Amino acid sequence: MRAKRLTGSLAGVLVLALTAAGCGLSGGSGGGGATAGGCKVDEGNVGSGKLTGEVKGQITFQTTNLKKDFGSFFTGVIRDFEKAHPGATVKWIDDPGDNTFTTRTVADAQACTLPDVINLNSETATALTKAGYLLNLGVKDPDVAKPFVPAFWQSSTMTDSSGATVHTVLPWYTGGIVLTYNTGLLKKAGVDTSKAPSSVFGLFADYEKVAKAAKGAYFATMANPVWRIPADWDQMNIKTLSGDGKSAVFANDPRTVQWVAWMAKLYKEGAMPKDSLSSSNDPSTLYSQGKVAYGSTNPSFVRFVKQNSPSVYAKTGVGQQPFDALGHTTGAPQYISVAATSKHAPAALAFAEFLTDAENQTAWCKDPDVVVFPTTTASLDDPFFQKVTGNDPFSEARKLVAEQLKTATAYQTNLSPAVQNAIVAQVQLAMQGKKSAAQAVEDAQAKANELLKQAG
Repeated sequence: MRAKRLTGSLAGVLVLALTAAGCGLSGGSGGGGATAGGCKVDEGNVGSGKLTGEVKGQITFQTTNLKKDFGSFFTGVIRDFEKAHPGATVKWIDDPGDNTFTTRTVADAQACTLPDVINLNSETATALTKAGYLLNLGVKDPDVAKPFVPAFWQSSTMTDSSGATVHTVLPWYTGGIVLTYNTGLLKKAGVDTSKAPSSVFGLFADYEKVAKAAKGAYFATMANPVWRIPADWDQMNIKTLSGDGKSAVFANDPRTVQWVAWMAKLYKEGAMPKDSLSSSNDPSTLYSQGKVAYGSTNPSFVRFVKQNSPSVYAKTGVGQQPFDALGHTTGAPQYISVAATSKHAPAALAFAEFLTDAENQTAWCKDPDVVVFPTTTASLDDPFFQKVTGNDPFSEARKLVAEQLKTATAYQTNLSPAVQNAIVAQVQLAMQGKKSAAQAVEDAQAKANELLKQAG
């Protein structure tokens, strides 16, 4: 399933905090020097000119919870970079990636101590970009976009303090979205697995078939809408937030009420375990026990099933998650950014590009211990993804996602936990029959707007 992420509203709060410390980029005047986010920096790091200078000096590279499992791989990447650039050295640090990551990163930015090259998620990158703490990569190297899948590059954009669109991130590794299902259970329910549904409502219709056939012996999926909001709405091209992210607009689309009505109907008819409405558990355990027909949309899920339930794995099918009105999938890549406050920016930019180039992305994604996908065109064209020799579920998932990512975008609606929970709570009331779908949607939007207004 898609990882729950923080939202633009939280990013807005962070930007306000960053603004208090002084934000924006300037070349300065007189003897003031250049600044980035209130920190004094080399004039070459800001402004409109291409970054020049020797690739030398010690830089710090920060990842998020990767050193334990992939220490040897990244140590090798660093060694290769240092060999190619004898004047540069890379110090690697690894952040645990816990729920205080954004707060701690903001504190580093305000203290002018951001790592030179840093692995960021979308919301943190958004806040740091608006406050002027990240290098404008598209300006500092006009050729930086060339290796990446065009759709990913175009959608991996941020907005600076003036409202201008800038590229302060390089899309790095990403996951994918697939439909995983128990072929045996779907056959019992009369669901034709040779024809994947093309819409979310089409998938819901298949869920209903499962409910009617199973009569409580097994289920279609889990009930808690937290896993589907806003992912389903994004796929349906329902606008959850206004363009500036300051107000909720999902109630303006009649399909939102239809979606809630479907969820309520499915819950009432037994397509979902009753006790899963407020549970945070994903389908992994119940699917592995053969009690849920549809599994996680994360392609790595099939490996989990293989390791934990070989008998269910043998019945697992992999298909295309409905494209619906959006017409393609969306990814949620991890990003690599370069601090505008770096004292050795040429070396930092060179290492960021080296780390994310096709050769290194392909090598990492072939690691048997990792289930991720690359964001460069050449990597996705590699026979490892395109010429799948096996017909096992994971091989099929790898090929399917590799094809998806050629047209995927990185854009997904970011909702803060508070806003997401407010919307989910109203949908849950509708699913319990305590509100009509229309009233739940109206109330959800009102509550979301209250929270967004508070966040500024």
